Amino acid sequence: MKNQRKKAEPLSGRKILLGISGSIAAYKAPELVRLLRARGASVKCLLTVNGARFVTPLTLQTVSANKVYQDMFDSSDWEMDHISLSDWADMIIIAPASADAIARLACGRAQDLLSSVVLAFDKKVLICPAMNDGMWKNPATKRNIALLKEYGMYFAGPDKGELACGVIGSGRLTDLNNILRTADTILSK
Repeated sequence: MKNQRKKAEPLSGRKILLGISGSIAAYKAPELVRLLRARGASVKCLLTVNGARFVTPLTLQTVSANKVYQDMFDSSDWEMDHISLSDWADMIIIAPASADAIARLACGRAQDLLSSVVLAFDKKVLICPAMNDGMWKNPATKRNIALLKEYGMYFAGPDKGELACGVIGSGRLTDLNNILRTADTILSK
């Protein structure tokens, strides 16, 4: 009988920083953390102020088994989180990425911890948009996405389907398995 070895998962042993911005799709983030960890990745979560309106730090801390980062100026820690997190991670996945988060990244604004970490990061970034159909189709959003692609960032989604507002259209967070497949492909390059 031949010794059949399972091909190593590209996510196995990788350090993934999951950015969660203010979108109703943030409720899917704990499941994404679970799936990443099941593939052998270590996951730290970075939660924006508006992301925390949709999913709690305690939930993310529990499923990731790591501290959740929220505040740019955490007075309980001497470390500069935007630098230490960018040094720690092999890849950043932003899921969901709201229109506002995408706009901040495209402009290079470092007004919160998420945008500051991405600005200091020189490795692979995967952005997974989630927003209303009208916001997704807006020329400003399209321009921001084109600019981020020009900077070398990757995108997964969005998907078309029923959105939280009841509209059928584009803007739905892509399937979590598609996020995993895309991350695998990017990390295999």
